Amino acid sequence: MSEAAKRSGNIFDAKVLRRLMAFAKPYRYRFYSIILLTLLLGALAPYRVMLVDVTVDKYISVRDWPGLLRMTLFMTVLLIAQSVAQYIYTYQSSWLGQTIIRDIRIRLYDHVLGLRLKFFDQTQVGRLITRNISDIETLSDVFTEGLAAMAGDIIQLVFIVGFMLYTDWRLTLVSLSMFPLLLISTYIFKEGIKSSFNSVRAAVANMNAFVQEHITGMTVVQFFAAEQRELKRFTALNTEHRDANIKSVWYYSIYFPVAEVIGAAGTGLLVWYGAQGVLQDKVTLGNLIAFIMYIGMFFRPIRTIADRFNTLQSGIVSADRIFNLLDNNETTVDTGTLTPAHLKGDIEFKDVWFAYTDEDWVLKDVNFRVPAGQTVALVGATGAGKSSVINLLNRFYNISQGQILLDGKSVDDYRLTWLRHRIGIVLQDVFLFSGSIEYNITLGNPEITREQVERAAHLVGAMDFIEKLPGGLDYNVKERGATLSVGQRQLISFVRAMVYDPAVIILDEATSSVDTETEEMIQRAIDKMMAGRTAVVIAHRLSTIRKADSIILLDKGRIMEQGTHDELLSLEEGMYAKLHKAQYREMV
Repeated sequence: MSEAAKRSGNIFDAKVLRRLMAFAKPYRYRFYSIILLTLLLGALAPYRVMLVDVTVDKYISVRDWPGLLRMTLFMTVLLIAQSVAQYIYTYQSSWLGQTIIRDIRIRLYDHVLGLRLKFFDQTQVGRLITRNISDIETLSDVFTEGLAAMAGDIIQLVFIVGFMLYTDWRLTLVSLSMFPLLLISTYIFKEGIKSSFNSVRAAVANMNAFVQEHITGMTVVQFFAAEQRELKRFTALNTEHRDANIKSVWYYSIYFPVAEVIGAAGTGLLVWYGAQGVLQDKVTLGNLIAFIMYIGMFFRPIRTIADRFNTLQSGIVSADRIFNLLDNNETTVDTGTLTPAHLKGDIEFKDVWFAYTDEDWVLKDVNFRVPAGQTVALVGATGAGKSSVINLLNRFYNISQGQILLDGKSVDDYRLTWLRHRIGIVLQDVFLFSGSIEYNITLGNPEITREQVERAAHLVGAMDFIEKLPGGLDYNVKERGATLSVGQRQLISFVRAMVYDPAVIILDEATSSVDTETEEMIQRAIDKMMAGRTAVVIAHRLSTIRKADSIILLDKGRIMEQGTHDELLSLEEGMYAKLHKAQYREMV
């Protein structure tokens, strides 16, 4: 729940509830109709009981059979009308609940799509899945079984007490004499079930995070024969989930029998007192029968209102978690407006400083320029800041200080989608989605035609192996491209980068995970991709960057050396020369 709710102890956090109800605003007429139906249904049930009272005293007791027939027909029509109203109410409230959670889920997923990579670096994917699936699903119950149903129960209770007082105030007091006991037991149940529900939600989030993470990393688990250890960890989490659910079941198993006994005791007192009144002609038989029906009708919503309260409470907790995610402002704000018809690809970093966390500098005063059409290679040890350079160029992260210029304009001035379409990226770890090769190239972009896909595939030499697959471009690569080799996945990522005909190409360790033969094939594809384009290449193998127009050696976030391959080798005591010698010895 929200911090405000925790401090106050009040689960009905008005702020969260208002934000949640704001999603119902576009459907306010349906919402109003549900309120009207709630009022109608709340009045109809006790009104039918009052008609039973009238029927017994005014028609049955005096043997008025025509009057009894009329009342029977009227109550039948009333019952049919109540059934129709109940059907409309159930359908409308369910429709509203499902429509609202659809809107919230779309809104949340759209927000997640816009979050910076920094957020995903710090957040478990399983918890995001819980927010998008489980927590939002819980909100559906807020509208179908929470707010509206609870309001209907309260309205019905008000009408029941009103009809009871109108009929006989003495019988009303006797009927409700057990109410304080039921109220106390309901409060105790509510407090207990609240704690267990929160435990269940926490256990579900933990299990989702664990399962998602370990299924994704199943290769590592099996490589190191860690199956039994991970099974023990999962068993512990699953046991926590079971225990939390059993605890909630225990509260239910205690509360409902207690509520049943209290209700039966109230009915017993009513019959004892009311029967004496009938014998003494102080109470009519119709009144007694009606009150027996009233008390059953009264205690029924009291027994369920605690359950509805906890449904609402669980929904409010889920809503608060969702709103906390929606309020996360770690988004890349697209303030750019420039979308020029042509991009030359001139890149310049001017006095760039960058830190993932406050002042833990990853890049320090970085300055370099890559003229349009030239290739720059970034080399250095792991953690030197090479990947950070390309992340900043694409605006995956925002720089802390300095400027990054593209064709003389700040990258912030370009529209974000336009910018990323003009910068083609090929990463070392290629991610492919379950689907066709064509989908993995276009990512569902309807503006990219199959002809464009085929042209890009031919350009990088990927069409040779694609045509040999069953279905060609329609071949399903399965999740993460499991049915393809590393080299084939890499070539598909090349096609994905080239299909937009980018002005700038970024290659991040594109050949580090392949064998020599595949590397030669990929290198030919790279040469075709880089022709006439600005290229930024990150490589551990220095042999792959000999032809680069400029090589920048980074160390601990600073540019230590810059020049061509031959120029840097001529610095015999330089870092690049030492690195080159070390790699040469490894090859020998």
